[in-house]
Amino acid sequence: MAMLDRMDVTLDELKHLVSDQALEGDTLLLNMGPQHPSTHGVLRLLLELDGEIIINCIPDIGFLHTGIEKNMEAKTYIKAEVMTDRLDYLNTMGNNLAYCLAIERLAELDVPERAQVVRVIFAELQRIASHLVWLGTQALDLAAMSVFLYCFREREYILDIMEAASGQRMMTTYFRPGGLWRDVPVEFERAVRSFLKYMPGRIQQYEDLLTKNPIFLDRVRGIGVMTKEQALAWGATGATARGSGVTYDIRKAMPYSGYEQYDFDVPTHTAGDVFGRYMVRMEEMRQSLRIIEQAINRLPMGPFRSNDRKFVPPPRSELGRSMEAVIHHFKLWTEGFNVPKGSVYQVVESPRGELGVMLESDGGPKPYRIKWRTPSFSHIQLLSWIANGHYVADLVAIIGSVDIVLGDTDR
Repeated sequence: MAMLDRMDVTLDELKHLVSDQALEGDTLLLNMGPQHPSTHGVLRLLLELDGEIIINCIPDIGFLHTGIEKNMEAKTYIKAEVMTDRLDYLNTMGNNLAYCLAIERLAELDVPERAQVVRVIFAELQRIASHLVWLGTQALDLAAMSVFLYCFREREYILDIMEAASGQRMMTTYFRPGGLWRDVPVEFERAVRSFLKYMPGRIQQYEDLLTKNPIFLDRVRGIGVMTKEQALAWGATGATARGSGVTYDIRKAMPYSGYEQYDFDVPTHTAGDVFGRYMVRMEEMRQSLRIIEQAINRLPMGPFRSNDRKFVPPPRSELGRSMEAVIHHFKLWTEGFNVPKGSVYQVVESPRGELGVMLESDGGPKPYRIKWRTPSFSHIQLLSWIANGHYVADLVAIIGSVDIVLGDTDR
């Protein structure tokens, strides 16, 4: 099923998208959005209904299009990174990481061990924060307001840690090619360990409220079923695919940032419905805590970014006593650095699935071409199949279960 990209759909175009029943008046065409509060962003769905049953669901995207990919190509590599935060705004650290890894592969730029471990800690904290937003909004869509408030309460702990390290709660741009913007503050380890002690009981609290709740179960079991074969055929990744039994996680299949050194499981569920995807994400939060604990226990001392002065600015302490350092700093931030000619495709496991960036360099200081493969864009198309045959009231649960972020789609 094609996805639309504008509002002005003509009758001739609709003939290719909806059934003859709709054109003859036997079914109802209902416009859902783009302002509907339960569409997790600015999304329009064109629904064909037989009574209250969905027989056709056509996603219409493009309302948040910002041209980020082309805008990044007009900026130096370091200045373009701030735009990665604006893609999936619930996975800013993960977006930074994919972009930095791509540059580091092209430039053969080393990353110190301390920076690698800190990157893993923040990537997993970001995954938990994203899942908390997903769980809270999913529960709210199904009228469980308490869970929404609890999830955002715990998310504040993570945002406080991110702000202490980067100065920002969300748009951090904390990872930089070759390492980190700056070292973590002295209170970082204590804050992370406090969160590790606090969070498991909160996850259990969410499950106590939802997992065996008969009202919640009626809204999620057998809803939006997607088989393992369908998940593979339709390009589903992440928890959306693992909820259908697909055992695939990029952190295991193609480890990056030292993930091969951490012991963790890849949760799956065989139901393939909204409930299965819920169970996978709940367990993923526990596995992220497991990874963070291993990482904080092995956090080494040492440098937090590379010493390769072609790509990394001099330490701030040198700027007050070295004219060469000032010149070097000025040239890096005005002219940028040249990346060797070539192209690379780098993938990471975002909270929503496979996040990939294709980065091509012509040897200059700006990317020649950038193309993002975002999981939300792939997952929106699933609505055209898994929503059919369900009530309109079930649609909000189905949308939430694939965990789309429209900024991740319209780029």
